[in-house]
Amino acid sequence: MKDIIRIGAGAGYSGDRIEPAVELAEHGALDYLVFECLAERTIAIAQQARRNDPDAGYDPLLEARLRAVLPVAAKNGVRIISNMGAANPRAAALKTAKIARELGLHGLKIAAVTGDDVLDTVLRSNLRFEETGDEVSAYADRIVSANAYLGAAPIVAALAAGADIVLTGRVADPSLFTAPLIHAFGWRMDDWNTLGQATVVGHLLECAGQVTGGYFADPGRKNVDDLARLGFPIGEVSADGAVVVTKVPHAGGCVTEATCKEQLLYEIHDPARYFQPDVVADFTQVRIAQQAKDRVRVTGGCGHARTATLKTSVAYVDGYIGEGQISYGGPGAVARARLALDIVRDRLAITGVDTSELRFDLIGVNALYGDALAARHDEPFEVRVRVAGRTSDAKEAARIGNEVETLYTNGPAGGGGVTKATREVIAVQSVLLEREHVNPVFEFVEGQR
Repeated sequence: MKDIIRIGAGAGYSGDRIEPAVELAEHGALDYLVFECLAERTIAIAQQARRNDPDAGYDPLLEARLRAVLPVAAKNGVRIISNMGAANPRAAALKTAKIARELGLHGLKIAAVTGDDVLDTVLRSNLRFEETGDEVSAYADRIVSANAYLGAAPIVAALAAGADIVLTGRVADPSLFTAPLIHAFGWRMDDWNTLGQATVVGHLLECAGQVTGGYFADPGRKNVDDLARLGFPIGEVSADGAVVVTKVPHAGGCVTEATCKEQLLYEIHDPARYFQPDVVADFTQVRIAQQAKDRVRVTGGCGHARTATLKTSVAYVDGYIGEGQISYGGPGAVARARLALDIVRDRLAITGVDTSELRFDLIGVNALYGDALAARHDEPFEVRVRVAGRTSDAKEAARIGNEVETLYTNGPAGGGGVTKATREVIAVQSVLLEREHVNPVFEFVEGQR
């Protein structure tokens, strides 16, 4: 057993940069490289793609990422874990096997973790949404997907069986990082305090460049060097769960007490009870200490027994959004932009566009904070009009952007740069599903011994 396990974060979201992950695989002396690429809406969109094509539904950057990182990871013995499987982990694993063969990498054991897709179970249930209290059955004809948040166990099992690459669907973000630690150190799945500290590790690393200064940066207040070459983090984890967060020395960014504290509190509702599939983590006793430049030691996480239910994200179609934008510049730009909004407002009423919500914004003036704050400042010399509305069907939504476009010749002087778009709205609510209804498993698609 190793004294220290080195885990790198290869991505913090689906569209993240690829170069920092390659840098970690090459120079990070890693045992594991974890790609966290899945958000709640991301998996709903992936489910839609899979319905159109049974072989689709995994992360669109999976191929580009793996072609870039697999050669160096295989050379250096770095094992890969990722939720890039999204709505179709098995197809992602098969695609990965094909990529490995094309790269001349033979003998890799590639596992797919499934079981998070619980759509049929949810549709048959009497559950209510946690956010609104509505009965799930009332949304049945609009529901696109239902995915339970799995924990570390199936990944641990795959690693124990020798997997070099593990691709999952909906797994809680920290669990992607706790799994290799549980496997490497032989931790029990009911060692709540250790799993609580492991969740601290996962939470610090899961957003990749955020903890190395990316999301932290604020010029003049929190300066961060060389953000164009921002490096992603490495966690050096010992058998008691203590972690040193660091990065490769030549990469841009920084790791400080402040970057780690901000990331620790990121998206945390109650630091004393951070609900995860593996544990209810407690961050209130966490201690963060700078050891050296770009080396921060984090200890003190603990936890309590996991809950009997799993959070399950249910995505459903919630209408359409139509949008149009146009810009005005020069003297009187704001006055002309306000006139443009008045025209579109009247046109939508005259033509009877059926909307449930409408927004009329002046981007750069009042789109973020409203007119009250905008009135305190001098007017800008350029402004962009945006009109957006929600409708029940795509055809009606398209009429909103069309009315903005007609301002080219029928509205105030000097408008230009029109864009318009119509998109389906995928909304997400949550239910709590009893664990007994969720059965995660893994399977190898290639390289079985």
